Amino acid sequence: MKNKPFVIGVSGGSGAGKTFFLNSFLENFNQHQVCLVSQDDYYKRVSDNMTVEENRNHNFDLPECIEIEQFEKDVADLLNLKTILKQQYNFNNKSEKAKILEFKSAPILIIEGLFIYHYPKLNQFFDYKIFIDAQEELALERRIKRDAIERGYCLEDVLYKWNNHVLPAYHKYLLPYRSQCDLIVSNNTNDSKAIREVCHSVSSKIKLELADCLK
Repeated sequence: MKNKPFVIGVSGGSGAGKTFFLNSFLENFNQHQVCLVSQDDYYKRVSDNMTVEENRNHNFDLPECIEIEQFEKDVADLLNLKTILKQQYNFNNKSEKAKILEFKSAPILIIEGLFIYHYPKLNQFFDYKIFIDAQEELALERRIKRDAIERGYCLEDVLYKWNNHVLPAYHKYLLPYRSQCDLIVSNNTNDSKAIREVCHSVSSKIKLELADCLK
């Protein structure tokens, strides 16, 4: 690559549909054109020695729960065309062995996560910002399905965290940056075709802009 990677941010509230959007977006590129880094892999590992009750009450939906200095350093290394290694975060699932993830710099660097626009140093890296939006009722419905199936949380725990942690964090640390984004994607219908069309449109413009780098 002759120039630094083109950096895209993808944020949005829990249950907004970031994962589906990202998967749809990545369908438009090959694996050598894009590097995806998730804020989720930078959670501080504070829950290893917690009881179930302590884990239930602990608020993980705060910017200070992220190893932000390491996050920023790794992003800076990728911008300098370095390869980084990072242990996968397994969301308190102690039965699942964490993998070692390898991130190789690419012409397009996607950084996704809840608080990525909140950190001033990280925020200055972005060339293009995307915000995935959804109505709160629908987002909660998606959160319940995800946490029950993927993480084994009971409904009571999901609702407690939603009302006491997730929503307050969304209004304080995410929503203020929504208007600053280049693209706001409303994901209120579970219409996969509409999301794929948005992804195709955005990726086509980026491909045109980065034609020389993506050859």
